[in-house]
Amino acid sequence: MLYRLLADALVVTHFVFILFVLFGGLLVFKWKRFAWIHIPVIIWGVLIEYVGWWCPLTPLENWLRENGGDVPYRVSFIEHYLLPVIYPTALTREVQFVLGSTVLLVNVVIYGLVWRRSLRTGS
Repeated sequence: MLYRLLADALVVTHFVFILFVLFGGLLVFKWKRFAWIHIPVIIWGVLIEYVGWWCPLTPLENWLRENGGDVPYRVSFIEHYLLPVIYPTALTREVQFVLGSTVLLVNVVIYGLVWRRSLRTGS
């Protein structure tokens, strides 16, 4: 039971991290120094998709599920709704490239807006 709860918590953490990779630049509007944390996260997220690496959270989650005796026909809300978003069944190299490019594009736009705003306000 504990392993299963930890695996579910890890999926939520993974999902929040993905959202942070994609939209964390919005925090830079409020706190400029936050870019020092977010930019390496963007690089990591884009590399994961472009190179086809596995996030280190994935093997840990699988290990927790195996040790928790996961029962496939009794899935939780998290497994049912979040896992397909994090691990789509049709994930191909082309889809990964599109995902990585989307992360890059969204963040280039966000940081461009932050930069433009900084030029206007002088901060």
